[in-house]
Amino acid sequence: MLSKIAAACAFTLGAVALSAAHAQAAWPNKTIRLVVPYSAGGPTDAIARLVARQVGAALNQTIVVDNKAGAGGTIGVNDLARSAPDGYTFALVAPGPLAGMPNLMKVPYAPTDVQYLTLVARIPSVIVAGKDVPVGTLPELVAAAKAAPDKFNYSSAGPGTTPHIGFELLKQQAQINVQHVPYKGAAPAVTGVLGGEVQFAMVDLLPVLPHVKAGTLKVLAVAGDTRAPQAPQVPTTKELGLPGVKMDTLYGVIAPKGLPADIQKKFRDAVVAAVQSPELKNQFLEQGAVALTSTPEEYRKLMQAESDKWREVVSKGHITLE
Repeated sequence: MLSKIAAACAFTLGAVALSAAHAQAAWPNKTIRLVVPYSAGGPTDAIARLVARQVGAALNQTIVVDNKAGAGGTIGVNDLARSAPDGYTFALVAPGPLAGMPNLMKVPYAPTDVQYLTLVARIPSVIVAGKDVPVGTLPELVAAAKAAPDKFNYSSAGPGTTPHIGFELLKQQAQINVQHVPYKGAAPAVTGVLGGEVQFAMVDLLPVLPHVKAGTLKVLAVAGDTRAPQAPQVPTTKELGLPGVKMDTLYGVIAPKGLPADIQKKFRDAVVAAVQSPELKNQFLEQGAVALTSTPEEYRKLMQAESDKWREVVSKGHITLE
């Protein structure tokens, strides 16, 4: 009798194991959710929708973009971190909630709660001036700010955002004093410069491209060591003697900790193939971005370096979210 029970148990356990293995092998067999920790319509959302469309086609499965905005992106990343690591929830994120906000507030997750898969794009930050501001180059901005401390101001998308931290980094490296004027989002911050409410800003290239082409904004420098292909005539901060002023926005795909290695590889391979395709590379360029992939470890190390940079800027600048 006992042998029959043992045999039955063994059969049942074997069936469960086979069923689980089949379910995993059949991945993906339902809709995949791609969390974006920002509102629809922004650069992260635009990049996510391009990636979702192409990766979904490659996997023969629908990928829906789920915007979970709020608290500097931390609400969306927390949603991802708390999701089941079953291959049906991923996120496409900027550095803010991974490397920035943890230095400014207590976040409900740890860096180890997410699995880094690959970078997908880089959008260079640029330093811009209003068309009527009497400076045309970054050295002229620095000279003007030193000649008249506290006369000039700059806009940001809000306290603790990349435009805020980026310009504070410029202030520290160039040893200038320019006043911070926070706005509620990147678009209003650019509008502030266009309307003459503020003189300068450091922003992603994407939202200012139309204004640059129209001549209503002046781009003084790319905040990095590589010129932007969409504006090849604009020098970099490295070329202009401020190599420490580097503030690219790096976008990448992450998953909940514990994602099975085979699913992780299959999804990452599909993302990398999509990002490296000529079609997506061209679509990214139109969005002001440059296609970029990495290994999971390279991505993790870059976010750690970003976190270290933000921590130093926040500490030196006594920056808070207020």
